[in-house]
Amino acid sequence: MTANQVSVFIENRQGRLGQVLSVLKENDINILSISLADTTEYGLLRLIVNKPTEARDVLLKAGFSSMLTEVLIIKVPHQTGALQKILAVIAENNVSIEYMYGLSVESTDASIVMKTNELDKACKILAGSNIGTLTSKDIEAL
Repeated sequence: MTANQVSVFIENRQGRLGQVLSVLKENDINILSISLADTTEYGLLRLIVNKPTEARDVLLKAGFSSMLTEVLIIKVPHQTGALQKILAVIAENNVSIEYMYGLSVESTDASIVMKTNELDKACKILAGSNIGTLTSKDIEAL
C-alpha cells in the first residue's frame, strides 16, 4: 500500500533545482509530483517519479544527497469534504501526519502523498476504511 518518494537535499542557490531536474530528464525519469521546502541554506525536494530507485541512484551519482522515503499515496474522491473525512479516520486512530502534498495522476480522483509517523498502522486503517491508495508499482505504470 505504500510508494517510494525521492527526497533530495539541495543547497538553496540559483540553478541547483534545475540541475536536479536535468539529471532526471537525461535519464528519462518522469516527475509526477514535486514539493520543495526551503530554509535559508538548504532545500528539501520531495518527488514522486516513475522510477524512484533509478532516480535516487542517478542523483547520488551526480553528487546530490538523495534517499528513498516510504510514503502513502491516498486516493481522494472529487467530493466536498472527502479529504477531511480521510484525515479524520487517520486522526481517530492516533496517527500523526508529518507532511503531505498533492498529486494528480488519475482523471477520476485526486491523490495526496502523505508521510505519517506509523506507516503500517496507517495502511491498515486506510484499508479497513476502504480508502484507496497507490503503490510504487501503480506509479511506475503511469
